[in-house]
Amino acid sequence: MGKLVVSLDGVVIKEVQVTKDKTTLGRRPYNDIVIDNLAVSGEHAVLQMVGADVFIEDLNSTNGTYINGKAVKKQLLAHNDTIEIGKYKIKYLVEDGTDYEKTMIMKQGAAASGGFGAPAPASNPALIRVLNGAAAGREVSLTKVVTTVGKPGVQVASITKRPGGYVIAHVEGGSRPTINGAPLAGETVPLRNGDVIELAGTQMQFVQP
Repeated sequence: MGKLVVSLDGVVIKEVQVTKDKTTLGRRPYNDIVIDNLAVSGEHAVLQMVGADVFIEDLNSTNGTYINGKAVKKQLLAHNDTIEIGKYKIKYLVEDGTDYEKTMIMKQGAAASGGFGAPAPASNPALIRVLNGAAAGREVSLTKVVTTVGKPGVQVASITKRPGGYVIAHVEGGSRPTINGAPLAGETVPLRNGDVIELAGTQMQFVQP
């Protein structure tokens, strides 16, 4: 599900979940997102939800609608896009498990011929199993040397295959992932069969045959 974070001069004013097929934005009080500023037209723009995608369309506003600094008429929004209307900035964020396919498994190291040396043995690799959210039940085999999991800009961790087993490390985000409810301590932590990892609101279980 997407949400919009409205800010002015770096101060967050409101957060709005994008749940309707059409979400209107403008100065007039009947809009879904009301921005009471003379730089904003009465009916400035509309956000349209088509399946999992969200488009923004400028409604012939006086001062225009900008995304990441460029004027747009109609554009598909991507995670972390910044919509600019007057002095207001509206950050579009994709959250929860519905966008798992796009953001959860970012990359799985390099190909076998890549720069990680010999590929890991293919026999009985460990895997992570998603326990909650829209992707519950999904399993990802840890066949590569490094598998990165998480949501960019929110919380990211890496799981690395080493000769003695698998270790997890914190890569990005203000808070550390938790293992069995305890925040990750140190640079790397060994993973054991059955460990429950939680990051970016998603719980995953480490399974090693």
